[in-house]
Amino acid sequence: MILWVQTGFATRGRGERSGCKGEIIFMKNERFERYIYMGVTAILVLIAAVFVVFLFLERAAVFAFLGKIRFVLAPVIYGAVLAFLMSPVYNRCYTMVVYVEDNGKGKEDGEKKRRSKKRFKNEGFGAFLGKTVGTVVSLAFLIAVIVSLSSMIIPQLYSSIVGIINMMPVYFQNVYDWLTDFFVNNPPVEQAILNIYEQSAQYFQSWMETDLMSNLSNFQNFQNIEKILGGVSSGLMNVITLTKNMLIGLIVMIYLLNIKESFSAQGKKFIYSVLPLKSANIVVAEFQFIKKAFSGFIIGKLIDSLIIGILCFILMHLFKLPYELLISVIIGVTNVIPFFGPFIGAIPCAILVFLISPKQCLYFIGLILVLQQFDGNILGPKILGNSTGVSSFGVLFSILLFGGLYGFVGMIIAVPLMAVIIHIYNQIQDHFLAKKKLSSEEKDYVNLDRIDEQSGEYKKHVDTQ
Repeated sequence: MILWVQTGFATRGRGERSGCKGEIIFMKNERFERYIYMGVTAILVLIAAVFVVFLFLERAAVFAFLGKIRFVLAPVIYGAVLAFLMSPVYNRCYTMVVYVEDNGKGKEDGEKKRRSKKRFKNEGFGAFLGKTVGTVVSLAFLIAVIVSLSSMIIPQLYSSIVGIINMMPVYFQNVYDWLTDFFVNNPPVEQAILNIYEQSAQYFQSWMETDLMSNLSNFQNFQNIEKILGGVSSGLMNVITLTKNMLIGLIVMIYLLNIKESFSAQGKKFIYSVLPLKSANIVVAEFQFIKKAFSGFIIGKLIDSLIIGILCFILMHLFKLPYELLISVIIGVTNVIPFFGPFIGAIPCAILVFLISPKQCLYFIGLILVLQQFDGNILGPKILGNSTGVSSFGVLFSILLFGGLYGFVGMIIAVPLMAVIIHIYNQIQDHFLAKKKLSSEEKDYVNLDRIDEQSGEYKKHVDTQ
C-alpha cells in the first residue's frame, strides 16, 4: 500500500507530484491483508455451503448422474482395480528381468551392503523386455485364476448349493430329532423350542416351495413365456455387458501397468507446477502414504484370506466335515473383512453344519476358533504387520461407517481409508501445534489442566484413582 504524506519541508522522499513537496512511503498494511484473506475465505466457505445444499436438495439427480458416470467408466474402473491387484506380480517380474541383485560382502556402517545393477547395457531394451515379461506373466496369472475359479471351484459350489436345497427336509428332520432327544427330560422347554423351530422350518420350506421351486418349474414347463424371455434377454444383455467391460478392463489393466510410472511422474510434475515447493513435497508425501496404506493392507489381506481359506479346506477335509469347499470359500472371502469378517462367515456355515449334524457343528466351531486365533496372532501380524496403525475402536467404527455407506466394498476399504483420514488429521494437528510451539506428544496432555500462557509450562493434576 502506498501512503502520500504532505510536508512543509524540503523533499526527502523518492517522488514528487504537481510541484508539491512530499514523500512516498511504501508501507505494508497487515490488517488490510488479513481482511482480504478473511473475505476470500468467507466467499469460499459460502460457495462450499451452497454446493453442499445443492447436493442435498438434488441428491436424486446427483446420484443418477454419478450412476451414469460409473456405468460409462465401468471398464476403466475394472482395469484400475485389476492393475492395482496385479501390480506386485508385474513389479516383481520387471525387477527380476531388468536388475541383478548383488549381495556383496562390502560393509557399510557395520551392515552388509546390498546392491542392484542393471542386467542389460542397453537400458531401453532392458525396460522393454521387463515390461513385456511383466505384462505377459500378470495376464497369464489373472487368466489362470479366472479359469481355475470357473472350471473347478464354481461348479463344485453350484453342486453343493443344489445338494443343500434337495437335502434340506432331511436336515430339518435331523435337527428336530436332536432337539427332541436333548430336551427329553424337560417337556415344557422341549415344547417351546420345538414350536419355534417348526415355525422357522415351515417358513423356510414355504419360501422354497412358493418362490424358488415355482420359478424353476416355470422354466421347466415353459410357463410365463413373456416373463421368461424378458428375463433371459435381460440376463443375456447383462452377461454381454459384463464380458465387454471385463475385456476392455483387461486392456486398460495392460496399459496402466506399463504407464504407471509415467502417469505418476506426470502427476508429480503437475503438483510441483501449481504448488509451492514445501506444499508440493507435503502433497506428494501424503499420496505416497495413501498408496502404501491401501496397497499394503488390501493385498496383504487378500493373501492372508487365501491362506486361511486353503487351511480351512485342508482341516475340514481331515476332519471329514461336510461341504468343505463351499464353507472354505465362504470363510476365505469373508475373512477379507476386518473384525466382523470371521463372524459373518462362520455363523451361517456353523448353522449349515448344525443342520447336517450337531456333533460335527461342535468340531467345526472348534476348528474355526483355532484357525482365527492362528490368523489373529501369527499369520495376520506376519503378513500385514502394523500397516495401518488404526486402533481397535477405529477399525470397528470405520467398518460400521463405511460398510453402512458402501456395503461390502466399504467394509474392505474401511481400515486403510480410516488410516489415511487419521494420518491427515494428525498432520494438520501437528502443524498448528508447532505454530503455537506446543508439544505434539500425547503423553504431555495426560491429566493436563492448563498450559501457562507466560512460561508455556504444562500444569497437570495428580490422578489419585
